[in-house]
Amino acid sequence: MRVHHMKWLGLATALAMSGTAWAAVSADQANRLGRDLTPVGGEKAGNAAKTIPEWTGGITAPPANYKPNMHHPDPFAGDKATLTITPANYKQYADYLSEGQKGMFAKYSTFKMNVYPTRRSASFPSRTYEYTKKNATTAKLESNGDGVIDAAEGIPFPIPQNGYEAVWNHKLKFKGVSSARYANQAAPTASGQFNLVRIREELLGLYYKPGNTIADTNNILLYFYQVVESPARLAGQVLLVHESLNQIKQPRQAWIYNPGQRRVRRAPNVAYDNPGTASDGLRTNDMTDMFNGAMDRFDWELKGKKEMYVPYNSYKVHQGNLKPEDIIRPGHVNPDLLRYELHRVWVVDAKLKAGKRHINSRRTFYIDEDSWQILIIDHYDGQGRMWRYSEAPSINYYQVPVFWSTLETHHDLKSGRYIVTGLDNQEKPYDYAFQTTPEQFSPQALRTRGVR
Repeated sequence: MRVHHMKWLGLATALAMSGTAWAAVSADQANRLGRDLTPVGGEKAGNAAKTIPEWTGGITAPPANYKPNMHHPDPFAGDKATLTITPANYKQYADYLSEGQKGMFAKYSTFKMNVYPTRRSASFPSRTYEYTKKNATTAKLESNGDGVIDAAEGIPFPIPQNGYEAVWNHKLKFKGVSSARYANQAAPTASGQFNLVRIREELLGLYYKPGNTIADTNNILLYFYQVVESPARLAGQVLLVHESLNQIKQPRQAWIYNPGQRRVRRAPNVAYDNPGTASDGLRTNDMTDMFNGAMDRFDWELKGKKEMYVPYNSYKVHQGNLKPEDIIRPGHVNPDLLRYELHRVWVVDAKLKAGKRHINSRRTFYIDEDSWQILIIDHYDGQGRMWRYSEAPSINYYQVPVFWSTLETHHDLKSGRYIVTGLDNQEKPYDYAFQTTPEQFSPQALRTRGVR
């Protein structure tokens, strides 16, 4: 296993959780961005074995055959798998797999990982790069890691000194200022039977708005609206979230609209390990976008970097000619539609604090060095045993550009069930031209919009 322990990781211990702001990096360190580091803090160079290439900018323009509102053509469609990892041979590659991935191979005889050449396709707008470099010397953690100050628009901590900073990079990574999509989901039985839940989501990120600093957001990271459109027994249920930056100063505010009662009410339980919408208990609220919300129930340790086989450039499973039944299989999605590559990832280990409650005693996050997207999570139960495995097959939405998930899958290795979200193949993909305003995300507007 190639684990890269940076010399400054020791600072994570030295920075005692005193409640004061934690220091940013020096100007000399920040000047590495765009030189030996990518503009968001990844290692620009490839690895010694040449199995990971140099980052040369990622995808900077859509392919010639791309048209707005279409599912993104695969820019690497000509690539062939160089390796297939199966239950019969996965132990040979154990150093490049997470414990959850090993659990998938041990559980399912049908699970496999087709490994393709590594393509470092992640990229972001030039404005994100500009503000990331500025943030490197100004952004600080506050409130014992539960908040960020003195940052704007870009990645706040491109040269992270601890696990809190690394996870904040995921939470604040550019997602487009506003977007809308159908995040349809299915929670198949162990035999593969499922009902599709059709869900529309809208998002407005105040942090990403050009010209905004954290101070300008009034502690609101983003607004989130979700409505269930089918099946009939769930249709009309609406969730509205005001996601705060520092959830200790101001907890997340959430409201729900119930079409049967025709009323809007506060929903303080839309947080932490409470079940997500129509999830059959297979996804918690803080597993949305792999991880979101308050960080105060766990201690977050940055372990270093590791080369791993992770889902990446997952354009095949993103295509508009697929139906849900082409993707969903018993135990896991169709492995022939997935693509894995060898990438360097940051490893963050989160352990439940003494006296705090959560269904997970520990979670290990694997975060892409080129995008700060969480690609894989291993979840452990209350007894410290491997329980759940999550992964986020991701693509570059190159018309923006944004590197983000196209699916999320969350697997319960005990029950043999899983949930898959983001099934938009028969819908329009993410609409990054979507225009909205904060007023559309008010509880008052929810009463108007929440009519069945």
